[in-house]
Order: sequence, then C-alpha cells, then structure tokens
Amino acid sequence: MTAPQRLLRARRVVTTRSGGVSAPPYDSFNLADHVGDDPAAVTANRRRLASAVGLPPERFVWMEQIHSRNVTVVDGPVDGPVPATDALVTREVGLALATLSADCVSILLADETAGVIAAAHAGRVGARIGILPRVLDAMVELGARPGRIGALLGPAASGRNYEVPAAMRADVERHLPGSATRTSRGTPGLDLRAGLRRQLAEYGVTAVAEDPRCTVEDTTLFSHRRSAPTGRFASVIWLEDVDRGAGVGEGEEGTA
Repeated sequence: MTAPQRLLRARRVVTTRSGGVSAPPYDSFNLADHVGDDPAAVTANRRRLASAVGLPPERFVWMEQIHSRNVTVVDGPVDGPVPATDALVTREVGLALATLSADCVSILLADETAGVIAAAHAGRVGARIGILPRVLDAMVELGARPGRIGALLGPAASGRNYEVPAAMRADVERHLPGSATRTSRGTPGLDLRAGLRRQLAEYGVTAVAEDPRCTVEDTTLFSHRRSAPTGRFASVIWLEDVDRGAGVGEGEEGTA
C-alpha cells in the first residue's frame, strides 16, 4: 500500500526594524552581523526571530551575501553563514532560509508539491547578472516545476526613489529588461522588482506576490540609501509539515 504524500506548506516572514535590542544606528531589530553592530545584539535579535516563528536558532541558515549569482543547496543546519553565496535552496522541512536586505530585493520561492524552497538576495549587481534564473534552475533540478512555484518579492528601493546614472540604467536594462524607469524627480531610475517580475514570467512562474513597501520611504524598514550605516531586515522562508500544526499565525504569512 502506497504511503500518503506528505503535505507541506511554505511559510514566509519579513521582519521590520522594531522589536530588537540593537542601539542606533542599527535600532533596533538588526539581523546582520556584517554592518558594525554589536555581535551580542545581533545574536539576541536572531534568537528573538527564531522564538517568534517557533524554530530553534540553529535551524536558520544565513548567507555571506556578496552580490553574486552563486546558489547553494543545503540539506541541514550550517555552522555560520554559508560562504560567498546569494541564494539558498533546500528540501529540508523546518529549515529556515534567510536573506538580508536594506534596499535590495529579497526573493522567496516555493514549490510546496515538490517540497522545494529558496531564498535569494537580488541587488542591482545580482539581478543584472542573473541570480534569479540560477536559483530557479537549482529548484527545478530538485524536482520543482515553474508552473507550481510561488514567489514573493520583498520590500526594496522603489523605482521612484532608485536614482542611477543613465548609462547604468541602460546597462541593467540590457541584462534585466523591464527594470528601466524614471524616478519621481524625472531622473533615470531602476525598478528591479519590475525586471524580476518579467524574468519570473518568462521562466513560467506566474504566481508572484510583491510586498509594495519602498525601503527608502518606509522608516519601519532599514534602508542603506536613506541612512548609512544602518542595519538589515530579514526575509525568511521555511517548510512545515501541515499534519504537525500551523505554528506562527496559524499558517498565515506574517511580519515579525
């Protein structure tokens, strides 16, 4: 007799800058250990996040983000941040994949049927050189199908506030079509989320949600463009076994 298929659900959380212990200018829920904040404060904040979502701190996987297109598949807890990578993929239930940002786009991806999830960090450089297609390819290699993948594009610098030189806009547009725009001041700008949405659609991913918040405008979020030095908020995804209970928010996506 064939055993019933395991029912899995992807959970996603995006944090804000409130509720932690970090002192200014990292106040207060900074989750990055590379921006100059007190390491003890970062550790305490990460423990608060783990407690809020109901997972042990050691079940979180963090990255040494370097604005690359490197993708790493993980199958269990990792000691320290995964070196030199900007995307994580797993099939492990209860393993939280975290990406840090403060203007760059975080991308959380899941094929619940295949039990494959991913978290990616897509700044201007990473988006331009193709981090998103790389991570989607890695998911497909593990059994995901584009038509079943759901994507969340996290808070980021919006096109109306992401001003760049005209030559840079043209260069990014060549590599990430759909990202060129004009800012609210009428100057050349980039809307990376627009380019990434187009890239997802071209890959066959149609279930795309977007957190519309602009990090430059929304002071509840960290923004490097608005104020530097500053902290980083986290976008986190993990798989849970439906039969074992919903956990945080009774199965709803939440914001810590």
